[in-house]
This record gives sequence, structure tokens and C-alpha cells, in this order.
Amino acid sequence: MTDKTISSAVIIGAGIFGVSTAVQLARRGIRVTILNDGPAANGASGRSLSWLNSSRMRSEPYHRLRMAGIDRYRTLFARNPDTDWLRFDGGLTWDADDAGNEIAAAYRHEVSLAYDAQHLAAGDVAGVTPGLDARAITPQGAIFNPGEGWVDLPVLIGLLLKELSVLGGVLVTDQGAARVIVEDGRATGAQTASGDRFKADAVVVATGPAVPKMVAESGETIGDGTPIALLVQTKPLDHPLRAVLNTPRVAVRPAPGGTFSLDADWAADEGVTLRPDGSYAIDDAVVEALMAEASRVMDGNPKLEIASIDIGGKPIPGDGEPVIGALKAIPGYYVAFSHSGATLGLIVGELLAYEIATGAEHPMLAKFRPERFASQ
Repeated sequence: MTDKTISSAVIIGAGIFGVSTAVQLARRGIRVTILNDGPAANGASGRSLSWLNSSRMRSEPYHRLRMAGIDRYRTLFARNPDTDWLRFDGGLTWDADDAGNEIAAAYRHEVSLAYDAQHLAAGDVAGVTPGLDARAITPQGAIFNPGEGWVDLPVLIGLLLKELSVLGGVLVTDQGAARVIVEDGRATGAQTASGDRFKADAVVVATGPAVPKMVAESGETIGDGTPIALLVQTKPLDHPLRAVLNTPRVAVRPAPGGTFSLDADWAADEGVTLRPDGSYAIDDAVVEALMAEASRVMDGNPKLEIASIDIGGKPIPGDGEPVIGALKAIPGYYVAFSHSGATLGLIVGELLAYEIATGAEHPMLAKFRPERFASQ
């Protein structure tokens, strides 16, 4: 079905939000161009742990949006059951053995939402999911969430871009950062750093951690809590671990080809510094400590080898909640800015495209409007 509200759109950003939105618009018969400063998935989507979940505590609207996001991945998985880039093998999490341990409270909360959860003692974990060193689990136990999974976003983005091309969409890369063109108070297109201009009825800014700054250039405000994130990719390893692990000192996620993705907030805080030229310096000792933590929680304590390290901003709005939808002060200007980009990747593209194409507001995005920051 072709919508008549708009006929063209420009998306700035070729991460999962931008590409997902572009494909959804193209499916509606809208002419779409994506602009990206480098190759697709070169930003936050390329360094995401990409754990598909709605575990722990958050607002009810955010939980419902995440559950809808997981639902879309389940549909995708049903069509690609043998893929190695999207899996639903569960997630396992535990907290440190200290006063801040919230495992019991988190379990009660998840049960209250009917979120599939099992509270397990260390000795019971091996019978539920393989590949763990149970000695690493603290006395308060762990939560296993059988319905959780993971996705490799660069692979997914590549597949979506192939569909976009078939539908007539265009990806423009390597022309530097783009900016939104605002004329007579309305967004009318975008211009790349090389000077090329792309006119459109709607413009979507989906540039990850750069969204608040780009919006500020047009006089609008979005709260920004973006930290620096570090993702380590290992070399292939024959190991039975299938679930995503979220532990006190490391998160471990299986990845295609027998590799693993690792991250931890402390590693980025302690191991990454910003150089004057804008590049990042990495403390090798901190990275080695992260690798050791990952080995410690994996069965057999395998020797892990580094294949790559990626560093950059992790998009997190100032209040932690997604920022999705129109900038009402500037007609034609839309944004997508959120943590949990992998979990929300498909559903945000679907709902944002619905709003752009129809001009109607979707009720599931009611709590996530950009204007909530205006009074701040």
C-alpha cells in the first residue's frame, strides 16, 4: 500500500534505526535515500552487544515497546530458523555478592510482568543452559530468561539494505557528516559535508550518539546521557556457551562463526581515554582484564584471543527512555535516539515509518516524544 501523506524521505544514519525505518518507508512506496558518513553500521550498531531482552526494571511503556521489538525478531527468526546471526538461546544474569545485589527483586518484578524467568542456584544452571563456570555465580543465584536472544546487527543491516535496494531506495556513503536543511521553519532535506543536497518531504536523524548535537543545531533539545562504550570481538572458539551472559564484571554474547562479543562499563570507564585529535587511546591492561573476566565465567576457562576492538558513544538519552518521533517545532523533522537499539531496532523502524507515512501518532510512542525535554 502506498501512503499519500509524503512521497520522499531522507534518513541520516545507516545504523539499525535508520535502515529499519528506510525499509519500512520503502515498503509503503515512499522514495528513500539514506546518507551515512562512512560505510553502513559504522557507528553504535557496529559495536552493540545486541542482546535482545526486556529484563530487570524499567517503565511499563518501555517494557511493552521492548517486548514488541522482541516479537518482531521472533517473526524474523521463524523465517530464518537456521541462521547464525539471530538466535534465541536465552540470557543469564547475576549480580555481585554485595549489598547492591538485586537478583531476588529483579526476579519478582519479571514474574509480575509474566516475563519468562527462572531464579536458579549456581548448581542448577548447568542443567538449564550450557557453557557456564558455575563457580562464578554469586550465592544469591542467577536469573535465566529462556526467551531472550541476540542479533548480529551488521549482518541484519546488510540484509535490510539489499531489500531497500530492490525497493528502489538509495544508500549514499562516505560523503562526510550530513546536516538537516531547515527552510522557513520546516525540514526540507539534508546536505552532506561534500555539499550535495537531497530534498525530501521528511528527514529522519538516526545518528546514534550524535542525535542530540544535531538537533541542537536547529534550536531543539534532547537530553543526552551517552557514555563511551567498548566492544571486544574474539577470534573463533569451539565452546558450548549459547546464552547471553550479563555478569557483574563482563557481558558475553555468542556471535557468528564461533566468536564472542564482550563488553563492560568499567572497562570503557577505566580503559579508554579521548585524545586531543578526537581518537581514542586504549589501556591494553584493562582489555586483558576484561578478557580474563570473560574466560572466568565460561566453562573450562578458555583462552580468548582478541580479533577486534571498537570504541565509541553508546546512545543513551538523558532520562534513559527512548526518544522517537517528530520534532513538533520543526515540521518534517524526525528523530530516533535510544539505548537498546538492537532490541528496538525493528519495531522503532516500523512505528516511526507509520508516523511519517500517515501523519498519525502511534500510541506506543506516546511516552517517548522528543518534546518532553523542551521544558528542561
